[in-house]
Amino acid sequence: MRTFLYAGALFLAFLGFEGSSLAADAAEIDKADTAWLMVSTAMVMFMIPGLAIFYAGMARKKNVLSTIMQSFFILCLITVQWVLLGYTLSFGPDTGGFIGGLDFTALSGVGIEPKGTIPHLLFMVFQGMFAAITVALITGAVAERIKFSAVVLFSILWAFLVYDPLAHWVWGGGWLQSLGVLDFAGGMVVHMSSGISALVAAIYVGRRKGWPRELMPPHNLTLTVIGMGILWFGWFGFNAGSALAADGVAVNAFVTTNTAAAVGTLVWAFIEWAHRGKPTMLGAMSGTVAGLGSITPAAGFVTPQAAILIGVVAAGLCYIAVTIMKIRLKYDDTLDVFGIHGVAGTWGTLATGLLASVGATGLIHGNPALLMSQVIGAGVTVLVSVVGTLVILKVVDLVVGLRVSNEEEIQGLDLTQHEESGYNF
Repeated sequence: MRTFLYAGALFLAFLGFEGSSLAADAAEIDKADTAWLMVSTAMVMFMIPGLAIFYAGMARKKNVLSTIMQSFFILCLITVQWVLLGYTLSFGPDTGGFIGGLDFTALSGVGIEPKGTIPHLLFMVFQGMFAAITVALITGAVAERIKFSAVVLFSILWAFLVYDPLAHWVWGGGWLQSLGVLDFAGGMVVHMSSGISALVAAIYVGRRKGWPRELMPPHNLTLTVIGMGILWFGWFGFNAGSALAADGVAVNAFVTTNTAAAVGTLVWAFIEWAHRGKPTMLGAMSGTVAGLGSITPAAGFVTPQAAILIGVVAAGLCYIAVTIMKIRLKYDDTLDVFGIHGVAGTWGTLATGLLASVGATGLIHGNPALLMSQVIGAGVTVLVSVVGTLVILKVVDLVVGLRVSNEEEIQGLDLTQHEESGYNF
C-alpha cells in the first residue's frame, strides 16, 4: 500500500498538481470571462473535426478517411505535446526573447490560479487548440500522397521547431511582441505559418500522380459544406475568444469576423461568376475561408467597416492565387492551404498595420510604425516557416520517407495506410 501511495504522490508531483497551483483566488477570476473562454475553447476544438470534414469532402473518395484521420490524430498528438512541453516553450517565462522557459513543463505550476481574469489552466488549453489546428491545416497541401507515419513525425517536429517559437515571439512575451507586432488571433502564428509551410511541403513532396493533366474534383461537396459551417461557427470562438474576456473587444471581434466572412464569400462568388460564367459552391466556401483568415489577425483591432475592405481584398487576392498563380507555377497544393490561408493571413497581417483603429492605430490613422512592425513580423514568419519546414521535411524523408508508392497512391490512402474504406456500398 505504501508503494502505491508513494507512486501516486510522485505522479501528482510530476503533473504539477501541487496544492498551491490549485488554490484559486476566486476574487480575481471573472465567472463570465471564464464561461466565455470555456465555450470558445470548445468551439476552437470543434473546428478541427470541422476541418477534417471540410478537407475530406474536397479529396477523392479513396482518400476520405485518411484525410479525416490526419486532422483527428493531430488534435490528440498536439494536445499531449502542448501539455508536456509545447505550452511552456510558447508561454513559459521569457528566455532572451526567443523561447519560453521550462517552468511549466508538464503543466507544473499551471493550475486554477488566475491568469488575468481566467484560470491559468483554461488559458493553457485555449491556446493549445490553436496549436493543434495550425498543424492540421498544413496536411491539406499534401493530401492524397503522403505517408501517415510522415504526417505524425512531421507534425510533432513542426510544433516544436516552428509553432512554439513563433507563438512565443508574437504572443508569449518574445521579441516580436516587444517590437510592437500585433496578431489578434493568429494571422502570423496560425495562417501565415501553416500556409507558407504548406507551400514548401507541397513543392518538396511533389505533385499527385496525374496532376494537373487529370481532373481531380472533390468527391463530396456536401461534406465540405458541413465542414465549412462548423468552421465558421468555431471561428467566433477562435477570434472573439482571443479577447480573453466577455467584453466589448470580444463583441467587436465577433462582428468583424462575421462581416469579413460574408464579404469574402460574396466577392469570390461574383468574381468567379464574371470570370467563369457561373458561381460555384466550392468557390463561395473558398471566399468564406479567405475572409475569415484575413480578419483573424485584425479582428479586435479594426472596425466592421474596415472588415468589409479586408474581406473584399482577401477574396480577390486568394482567387488569383488559387485560380491563376497555382496553375501557372504548377505546384500541387491539394486543398489550397497556401492560396487561401497563407495569402489571406499575410494580407490580414499587413491590413492590421494599415487599418487598426481599435486599441491600436495603423498607418491610415497616423501610425506608420505599426505597419513597419507588421511587415517585419510577416517577413520573420515567412523565413522561419520556410527554413524550419524544409529542415523538418528532410529529416522526415530520411527517417520514414514522405510519399507512398505509386501503387499505393493509385489504390488510395484509406486502404493502403489504414486498411479501411470511407464508403462500403
